Amino acid sequence: MRRVVVTGMGAISPIGNSVDAYWDSLKAKKVGIAPITRFDTTEYKAKLAAEVKDFDPLSVMDVKESRRMELFSQYAVAAAAEALSQAGIHDLTEEESYRVGVSIGSGIGSLQVMEQAHTKLMEKGPGRMPTLFVPLLISNMAAGNVGIHFGLKGKNINVVTACATGTHSIGEAYRSIQVGDADVMVAGGTEAAICPMGVAGFTALTALSKETDPLRASLPFDKDRSGFVMGEGAGVLVLEELSHALERGAVILAEIAGYGATSDAYHITSPVETGEGAARAMKLAMNEAGLAADEIQYVNAHGTATHLNDLCETRAIKAAFGEAAYQLNVNSTKSMIGHALGAAGGLEAVVCVKSIMENYIHATAGFREAEEEMDLNYTPEGISREVNACLTNSLGFGGHNATLLFKKFADAKQIRTPGRV
Repeated sequence: MRRVVVTGMGAISPIGNSVDAYWDSLKAKKVGIAPITRFDTTEYKAKLAAEVKDFDPLSVMDVKESRRMELFSQYAVAAAAEALSQAGIHDLTEEESYRVGVSIGSGIGSLQVMEQAHTKLMEKGPGRMPTLFVPLLISNMAAGNVGIHFGLKGKNINVVTACATGTHSIGEAYRSIQVGDADVMVAGGTEAAICPMGVAGFTALTALSKETDPLRASLPFDKDRSGFVMGEGAGVLVLEELSHALERGAVILAEIAGYGATSDAYHITSPVETGEGAARAMKLAMNEAGLAADEIQYVNAHGTATHLNDLCETRAIKAAFGEAAYQLNVNSTKSMIGHALGAAGGLEAVVCVKSIMENYIHATAGFREAEEEMDLNYTPEGISREVNACLTNSLGFGGHNATLLFKKFADAKQIRTPGRV
């Protein structure tokens, strides 16, 4: 199998609209949760969300293009623009463009355009449906629009596995490069579902926190956790075959060396209580990378702050790592950015790469005290620590489990001036 490295990253998040702004905010324990501004929440039980702030689509596209994209697609294009710029990928020839693919998923697509179109349908009839209703709605349009905007003509796919979408999308991009389907893949997740239908739907599942204090609303692994807070944004990586990256003088940020994917085959919303499916995904990723449990320093957990997820994921980490689990730092990025659904895996992959680059593991903000059985190191304060290898987990409704393993790249002298593909 061909080796795969990370050469670029991009992020749109509730605490920063670039990788640097996002990472600096995480290190500062900045919580991006606040009262919802997108609609009137008077009749809603959940009143907080982690909204993206000050996002301007016109910074990366023109007015006409922006009108043909819903917010989840705009986020994806903006994050991809940052990632491709860092990777130094531009001015593709026709032949090169067919070797650069896209794997960006959205778990939901646009609920907003569905709300608007349904209102128009009921009030004015089928003849007044918006012309672009379907292409604005469907979740594959994030990947499609990234391909169109940047002229990327290689494999273009959209993995949809609910909250595991972003991690599966990166994992499948990694596989695509391994087997030779592409030399470069622009991969990650995007989501923008903070709207009446989204909030009401997750509230009906009793999944959302009803807390009104933003600093005590998203509390992964804490005994006072009460559900997740909806977030949004996009996280995108540029993955590249190793020799291709070295030949063009790309700066290598980290290596992706393992991917595990399993199914609980248990329940549509609840994880299996033993955590065995998630544990197997972690083991598969470590086995593929050829690393033992005691060679991993850090796990970026799914950590949604729901009662069952955090308990079952803790059990899964213990099952996968054995006694080495107690040497890990475990954290949840969702403590500060909420749960970005299909974008979560992409944004958390960015965190893993930055942790490797800077040897720093951010805090689980708001964590004070765990309950019985949850006795791992959930990183209540950020810590400087050598991070040679780490895992990121994503667990989706339907029983979807996905794990990625990132590690330091130190195999060859790197040329520090990015060139063109």
